[in-house]
Amino acid sequence: MRRVALRNLAANRVRLALTVIAVVLGTAFVAGSFVFTDTLHKAFDGVFADVARGVDVQVSPEHRGAGGVPDSYRPLLRGLPHVAEVTPQVSGPVVLVDAEGDPVQTGGAPSMGMSYTPPGEAPGPTTPVVAGAPPSSPGDVMLNTGAARAAGLRVGDRTQVLVPAKGLQDVTVTGVYSPAADSGGYVGVEFTPAQARALFTDGAHVAAFDVTAAPGTEPAALRDEIAAALPDNPDLRVETGAQVRARVQSQLDDALRFVNYFLFAFGAIALLAGTFIIYNTFSMIVAQRMRELALLRAVGAGRRQLRRSVLGEAAAVGIAGSAVGLAAGIGLAYGLRAALNAADLGLPRGDLAVTARTVLTALVIGTVVTVVSAWVPARRASSVPPVAAMRAEFASTGTSLRRRTAAGALGIAGGAVALALGATADTTPVAASVVGAGAAAVLIGTLLVSPALSSPAIRLIGAAVPRIFRTPGRLALTNATRNPRRTSATGFALTLGLMLVTLIGVFGASARSSVDALINTGIRAEFVLTGIGHSGVPPRAADAAAEAPGVGEVVRFHPVRAELDGASATGFAASGPVSDLLRLDIASGRAELSGDGMLVSTDAAAEHGWHMGDAVELTGPDGTVSRNIVRGTYAPQPALGDWIVGDAAYRALVPELARHDILILVDPAPGVTPGALRTALTEATDPYLVVQVQDRDEFRGAQARQIDQMLAVLYGLLALAIVIAVLGIVNTLALSVVERRREIGMLRAIGMHRAQVRRTVYLESTLIAVYGAVIGVVLGLAFGAAFVHALRNEGIDHLAIPWAQSLAMLVGSAAVGVAAAVWPASRAARTDPLTAIEEP
Repeated sequence: MRRVALRNLAANRVRLALTVIAVVLGTAFVAGSFVFTDTLHKAFDGVFADVARGVDVQVSPEHRGAGGVPDSYRPLLRGLPHVAEVTPQVSGPVVLVDAEGDPVQTGGAPSMGMSYTPPGEAPGPTTPVVAGAPPSSPGDVMLNTGAARAAGLRVGDRTQVLVPAKGLQDVTVTGVYSPAADSGGYVGVEFTPAQARALFTDGAHVAAFDVTAAPGTEPAALRDEIAAALPDNPDLRVETGAQVRARVQSQLDDALRFVNYFLFAFGAIALLAGTFIIYNTFSMIVAQRMRELALLRAVGAGRRQLRRSVLGEAAAVGIAGSAVGLAAGIGLAYGLRAALNAADLGLPRGDLAVTARTVLTALVIGTVVTVVSAWVPARRASSVPPVAAMRAEFASTGTSLRRRTAAGALGIAGGAVALALGATADTTPVAASVVGAGAAAVLIGTLLVSPALSSPAIRLIGAAVPRIFRTPGRLALTNATRNPRRTSATGFALTLGLMLVTLIGVFGASARSSVDALINTGIRAEFVLTGIGHSGVPPRAADAAAEAPGVGEVVRFHPVRAELDGASATGFAASGPVSDLLRLDIASGRAELSGDGMLVSTDAAAEHGWHMGDAVELTGPDGTVSRNIVRGTYAPQPALGDWIVGDAAYRALVPELARHDILILVDPAPGVTPGALRTALTEATDPYLVVQVQDRDEFRGAQARQIDQMLAVLYGLLALAIVIAVLGIVNTLALSVVERRREIGMLRAIGMHRAQVRRTVYLESTLIAVYGAVIGVVLGLAFGAAFVHALRNEGIDHLAIPWAQSLAMLVGSAAVGVAAAVWPASRAARTDPLTAIEEP
């Protein structure tokens, strides 16, 4: 039986190739997701391996955004018996100006200014200078190689560096250094120690202290000594260099875990779509070999031997396809990394990482899925009596669909109830979970019902096909409804892909509609000032904009991180007449932020038990406590967070060097035209490079572009599921042509032209593709609407249905059907009538 299986594989090369392709498609994206995330992880490991290199102990703030470590601790640390050297860290965010006078875009990578540490004073190995010399006087800077290349700057060039808290600094590039790991997009600007202190400290604090132990002292012992010597300060942490690296690595793992889950989810989708193709392929192959298997039974082969033979073929195909899929996945990861690097997203560069885990996972998953997919056809083939299996018509018969359809109908009914309950639930996590469970139940139910639904649905979809295309149309309609199981499995891969595309389309359209509504009804100001990327608006730029001629009212919004009831909390601070330029749906009280006033959302008030007039204490990163009085409550609005405090609380909670504006609303003074105010604002903020002056329409368009960019990534990844579905149709049609070879030969013998044969296959493919697309679009619209309702408390409170996109996908599915049928139709048209009729 092993020899029979191997000879069968060798004798049917087309079948073998089509089956291997099905496995390749199912495993390539899973392998690609592992390779990409492993590569990214390895590259980041290289970057963060340099963190605290050579540092025995580090003293740093517990919370980000804190004022830093008191500089007065330096003499205390130096006086400890087991301390050899204490090196202060002085750093802060900057924006480098390139050779053309434009800000360097980092794509999300850090852009930092810092103090140059001369050799001998650094706790670890010094960074090699590859060109020029280190900074030696105020105005001198040294750039990392990546930043110098991105900015087009060389040694001796003059440029500027924007320090948000201090404004633009005129500098001269005196040197270029090469860090151990120069991640893509990273900008590191080194100043003289004196200038770095003037730019990035308040004169009383530094970012951290790196401490070197005296010879013979263990880092852990020095850590304990320093912790005991420092004043009791809960806002400081004392860690060994190894602990610092472990903490940073843990933060990296948390960040990459989402990326891994995200890509693996799409890999699972691709594998699920591929599973339908593999199952369909083996079902057809076993059906085509039914007479051959019956002969083997007749000459003495047992049922177990037949099953083992078919499963052995499946295992061989699975191993071969998984190996090719692994190679394809590596290529996919390479292409994805190249695309992201081309987009300047600030990701570190490095060699592809192909681990043993990835190889084993791809081979095991591909092989197991293939064998499992072949088990049902193999079991069915072994259970058929030999005499019955020798009848040609037996291959097209199947068991009753009643139980399967009944189970599917129950799943759809139960899922629909869950969708309705989840969409109306009050709590977002509960609502999303119930909707997700309901969507899964409906999807599984649809899969079970699909065979019984396919024939009547395709007859309805193709009702006009016989009248328009006559005989080819009648044959295509008959072929498409001949085997409901096969048609259902073929179309369901496309159903899955288009369902996800439609769901994301509904989500994106609703997000855009919600943002539009928020801006149209919420923002009353004529202009909105924002920063580029995550930089925000520098305080000096905001001051300059507020003092520009023609400015009337100004409201500035600042992010605030504080401790509330023992837990970290993030809110906003606002200065200016908030209710004049921003619509707040006040539920109680008034929009009063002057003095110690505070506004809270109704959800936050209910959660914390706050009432009008209550005092709320917020603790800043440096331990400063701000006491605020609740003056009003507003309806939940995700863009505004849970609470808003006034300018006084902002200045108390946020250290001066960490302050920036995230959004500025500006209205013209009486008699000033919007055009004149725009000119004045642009001129006032131009020197700060990163400030964007936008009217409401431009601001709305910018937010919509961010949503579109996110959706473009999702659509790009989902395109693979569509490609798999298309190739699945190609696979099914090609095997169907092999199965119907005698039938096609007889049609050709009685006068059917090649063009008519091709047209028949085109129409059959189109009907199957449109059927799968209709089911997918309907499910996507239903699931999308339910998820949008479930997320209504998260800011997506306007349901928008992308009708044009849905219609385009239905029309496109017809084109997909024609494209998928090109090769099978050509193969069918080339069938030689006499040769086909003579085949057994």
